[in-house]
Amino acid sequence: MMKKLFLVGLFMGLPGQTFAQETQAVELEGTWQADTPDGPQDIVIRADSSASYGEETVRWRLEPDSILIAFGDEWIVYGLSYLGTKVIMSGGDLEDPIEFRRVGPAEPLPNGVQVPPAPPANARAVL
Repeated sequence: MMKKLFLVGLFMGLPGQTFAQETQAVELEGTWQADTPDGPQDIVIRADSSASYGEETVRWRLEPDSILIAFGDEWIVYGLSYLGTKVIMSGGDLEDPIEFRRVGPAEPLPNGVQVPPAPPANARAVL
């Protein structure tokens, strides 16, 4: 479940980068929260291509309508869309779409925490 939530949270871009659809745009860097059966779950998306939830830190890449999240030696691809100020992640290994809302700015990566290396660009999971 946490892997799925973390994947959903990796929809941020470079500083000032936005995920745009039609005439609206959502800046993706920040702290986002999803309501889950286990309670609220926060995901921090950073401009350095890292994202964290709980004790986990992963690397992400943004494409026009999706986000790629590195787990181990491959990327998992998730669809991205937005509804007002909320971001919705779907596909990949998610059974149902997950909706996130921004709850604050991105916290810096804690001292001593390493961002895992990025897998090769063509190493995409087939789900």
